[in-house]
Amino acid sequence: MSPRVFLAAFILLLGASNAWAQLTSEQKLAKDRGIVLFNQLKAVSATPFLTVAAEAGDPEAQYFLAESLRAKNHYMNSEARHWYEAAAAQNDLYAMIQLGRSKNDICDLKNDCPANEKKAAEWLNQARDLAKPKADLGDAEAMFIMYELTLDDSWLEKSASAGHAIAQYWLAVGYKQGDGVFLPWKRSEAVAKWFKASAEGGYPKSMMEYAAILYEKGDLDGFRHWNEQAALAGYASTVYGYGSDLAHEPDTYGFPLDIIKGYALVYSLKELDGGGGLQARVESKLPKIAAKMTPEQIVEAQLFAQKWKLTHPPLSFFPDRLSH
Repeated sequence: MSPRVFLAAFILLLGASNAWAQLTSEQKLAKDRGIVLFNQLKAVSATPFLTVAAEAGDPEAQYFLAESLRAKNHYMNSEARHWYEAAAAQNDLYAMIQLGRSKNDICDLKNDCPANEKKAAEWLNQARDLAKPKADLGDAEAMFIMYELTLDDSWLEKSASAGHAIAQYWLAVGYKQGDGVFLPWKRSEAVAKWFKASAEGGYPKSMMEYAAILYEKGDLDGFRHWNEQAALAGYASTVYGYGSDLAHEPDTYGFPLDIIKGYALVYSLKELDGGGGLQARVESKLPKIAAKMTPEQIVEAQLFAQKWKLTHPPLSFFPDRLSH
């Protein structure tokens, strides 16, 4: 795996934080574990770990704790709002956007929100006031935030052009769904261009989209390459498919047979313990692969899985930073 792709995947997983210096080593470990669990779609399990760092004042942990609480309850309750507001007070723009988008806060439903509580529009205006100057100076992430705030496609295009991998992904998705004006044969070129740029920037969802485009063109080498890169980045859905392909269960895309590695990758997904809904598929697939292996090979594969975990990014479904 290239250092660039590994670094991009790690940044997408953990995000940038200016508050790490304020945390003890134990608090940092709790925060990191919490974000890993959150990205594995295990919001309930993530909550106690994120709480440790959130209570220590880390704004990123506060944001992901709020996201976890909102996911667990399916609405913006007072506890989630508290942690969004704590992160927003430290200029977390994503927290401001979530506060600004909230339409089902429990106090709104009961019509008893505190009189001094900021209105949704105020949070969005504050986020815009902070993001716009950075965007005007060419900050790619700030441009993407301006797109989220305004839904003005020109900001998305600017962010993509400035190299923001997630903006590139969403620009490609939009073009694929019919946004923009193109000559018929140019649309597919634009879609491929931006998925490729995003894939090269380390975004696993784009790796799989670009792989599918290459497969449709008959480029099986390219398809296999991007599948492998997505698996190396820890994209859980692809780890399952890549492992199955290596074990030739089934042999669909011409991957070289490596039954030890294939079993190991599928086996590694047991760690998710139901997160992301892969468990039933894993429990069904492993016996099929194991039926073609000796007991010694299965032990070797399980050791391989342990080594893989230590040398690769944590498993993740790479959920959107701004959930809906």
